[in-house]
Amino acid sequence: MVGDLSLNTVCQEARCPNIWECWSERTATFMLMGDICTRYCGFCSVGKGAPGSLDSQEPRHVAEAIRKLGCRHAVITSVNRDDLPDGGGSHFAETIRQVRALNPGTAVEVLIPDFQGKDDALDTVLAARPDVLSHNTETGPRVYTKVRPDAIYEQTLHVLARAAAARSEEYPVVTKSGLMLGLGETRDEVIATLEDLRAADCDFVTMGQYLSPSPAHLPIKRYLSPEEFDDLGAAAKALGFRYVESGPLVRSSYHAAKPFQK
Repeated sequence: MVGDLSLNTVCQEARCPNIWECWSERTATFMLMGDICTRYCGFCSVGKGAPGSLDSQEPRHVAEAIRKLGCRHAVITSVNRDDLPDGGGSHFAETIRQVRALNPGTAVEVLIPDFQGKDDALDTVLAARPDVLSHNTETGPRVYTKVRPDAIYEQTLHVLARAAAARSEEYPVVTKSGLMLGLGETRDEVIATLEDLRAADCDFVTMGQYLSPSPAHLPIKRYLSPEEFDDLGAAAKALGFRYVESGPLVRSSYHAAKPFQK
């Protein structure tokens, strides 16, 4: 189905270790705007370089795929498209609208880039009213520039804070972020990053072990034990996060629908 509709999934492009579990449950995270990213993050296996033009049919194809899968909770992400004036914000918004039109009972979670700090692009996405607005922090400020050389830590927090500020009784948007561990950060630094996320009014957080895609990517500094993930998960809950997923194979979209299941 993914091939027939000319879709990309982060499950494949990011070499996610959970792909077999999720796909067997008919769950996938769709990746918009091609499979070439304009940024050069040291941890990511997605292709890098000059991307092609946008596929105007992609929003509808994603909506069709979600309908075929019967998803109650759909996760949509993208490559970074710094070559576009709005970073792809309008493409995200159109995809949300198309998904809503074909799948009125489906919750929509978007995992967005930072749009180079362009508030109008973020506002365009929020105006389409995704149920969950996710933006990954990935790591703390000390190692941030090495892990994400084309991004800014404070800008990441700003995206989450602005999305949280859009929350209202009429539109109770959930904000979410994810961290990779094992890149050389200390426990105290993880806790400080979690505190920064809570200060930005972030609701959900995920924490998982960084796995280097190849010898050319950033090396793994340390493997954390399951007990360490449990400890950090408990610390995150104590800080007030509404939902926490913390474990070696946890990824930002892993069990994305779980917090909403009754």
